[in-house]
Amino acid sequence: MSVLTVAQQTIRRSVSCSGIGLHSGQKVTLSLKPARAGTGILFRRADLGGFEIPATIANVARLHRATGLSRDAGKVETVEHLLAALVSLGVDNVIVELNQAEVPIMDGSAASFVYLVNEAGMKRLTKSRSYLKVLRPVSLSHGDKQIALYPCDHFKVSYTINFDHPLLRHMTHTLRVTQESFVDEIAPARTFGFLKEVEMLRQKGLALGASLDNAIVLGETGVLNNSLRFEDEFVRHKILDAIGDLALVGHPVIGHLVAHRGGHALHVAFAAKMLQETDAWEIVESPVIDGATADVQVSAKEASPVTH
Repeated sequence: MSVLTVAQQTIRRSVSCSGIGLHSGQKVTLSLKPARAGTGILFRRADLGGFEIPATIANVARLHRATGLSRDAGKVETVEHLLAALVSLGVDNVIVELNQAEVPIMDGSAASFVYLVNEAGMKRLTKSRSYLKVLRPVSLSHGDKQIALYPCDHFKVSYTINFDHPLLRHMTHTLRVTQESFVDEIAPARTFGFLKEVEMLRQKGLALGASLDNAIVLGETGVLNNSLRFEDEFVRHKILDAIGDLALVGHPVIGHLVAHRGGHALHVAFAAKMLQETDAWEIVESPVIDGATADVQVSAKEASPVTH
């Protein structure tokens, strides 16, 4: 197997942005701050005295229309787009500080978070990065929804969607996920929703910040927004969501993720199942020796994939 990026990374300097929460409708400021090796992705609620919530499967909470995390009395919502950007750009360790409970939706994609990370720059650390390498297939089904991971020598995603809408009856996309392919082909894909569901969602306290500026809105026969960024932007956004949800396993994944009609609940349930089936994967490390790349080695199972 070829050698992967070997050293853990963090961002070089602190950066911030402001926006609104897709579901809360509240204005929120998000700051990304450098973190030491082994920290992982750590959410910090500045408005709760610096209360911290690690981005792990163990802390998954609400999963209705977005992925949320909670620990004790603290929570953070709609984390998936940011997580997808961080893991795809190779940010292993970072503190995500918020002054509200929801990550800002920005334009509905991960493009703003890619820009933010690029503004921060990257800093290489001395601790080696480890990957979760799939050894045998693992799958999960719920009705007509299916998701699986298969052995592969890189990270690849194949996703299929099928909705009762003339634009979304069947759409599929397969992509080898690299930093470059994520930035160019997945990060710009925006979240989407149906006009007929907006009032129902708002009665439930959801989508209070949604608008044509941060989501693709589908009417009965077409898109209310002026244009799409990709002809198949809808399924590309599903790949974005899946990458972000799978980031909760705590390691970059080496395998082929295949999903049909999935969603946040299925993604996260599958990630939890994957971690439980410890014979289905191994932890692969690429040590750093005197700042140089060494050969890929396999670590012992004692290193849990959800421990940062």
